[in-house]
Amino acid sequence: MHRADPPFPNHFNGKRFYNPDGQVAPGFLDGLRWSLTSRREPSARFVSDVEASKPPASVEGNELRVTIINHSTVLLQQFGINILTDPVWSERASPFTWIGPRRRRQAGVRLEDLPRIDIVLLSHNHYDHLDLFALRSLPSHSQCRFVVPARVGQLLRAHGIGPVHELDWGESVEFAVTIHCVPAVHFSARGLFDRNRTLWCGYVIQTADRMIYFAGDTAFSDHFARIRERFGSPRLALLPIGAYEPRWFMSPVHMGPEEAVQAHRILGARTSIAIHHGTFQLGEDGIDNPRRTLLACRPDDSFLILNNGQHATLS
Repeated sequence: MHRADPPFPNHFNGKRFYNPDGQVAPGFLDGLRWSLTSRREPSARFVSDVEASKPPASVEGNELRVTIINHSTVLLQQFGINILTDPVWSERASPFTWIGPRRRRQAGVRLEDLPRIDIVLLSHNHYDHLDLFALRSLPSHSQCRFVVPARVGQLLRAHGIGPVHELDWGESVEFAVTIHCVPAVHFSARGLFDRNRTLWCGYVIQTADRMIYFAGDTAFSDHFARIRERFGSPRLALLPIGAYEPRWFMSPVHMGPEEAVQAHRILGARTSIAIHHGTFQLGEDGIDNPRRTLLACRPDDSFLILNNGQHATLS
């Protein structure tokens, strides 16, 4: 693991992590206010429009194949390497099986149809991004390398999942590709008393030929400009667009589609693909509102929005 001089602002006070730009995630009282005043846009309980696909075992040559599985779960295949981001296959994004956000669409690839996974990238510990059931159920989980933000490794090791590589912002680890840990503007928690005890992040995946940016879960901030300044413009950016309403509650932690378009421009991404939408209704925005809004405001087809199970092939 490579530890460079810190390229990003300090974000840890010795006990808890924080967003250096001062953005603070909504607290308990904010959540209570939202629960009492929420006006969620009605959405179908379940949408049966997913055509499951089966990705190839690997992709050789200079081609990059990107398969949207669901939510922030994306399969990246290039140079014979298979990378999976934030794997989620559970029915609920919750610690419980009987309560919590229920999936509105099936995953676009069945667990048993996954190819061998070489690297798993986890952006933070929220249940819609770190699904222990999915991690334990990966067909090749014993062969995977798991890359996680600082202090998330303990959770995986406690469940027999590994090997785990923990990274802080600015650190990197080298496999057949180089994985850089970069900032996001968000927060962490899996229970009532562990808020911000672990880090949240995005990742830059770097090879000699291209750079891929996985933003994880993030609000809009100047970290996009910092990432472009440090690494250059990505061939591909995976940018979240969902769970953005109401803005008074969600804007400190989630981008909306218009902000994702701004991030796309700031990064100078040749292609961006939308993530974090269409599977769980986590905000007041309807299950397909992020898609419709992005289609209306994107500058051109350089910002793609794919269905669960669909893929794009980039050179």
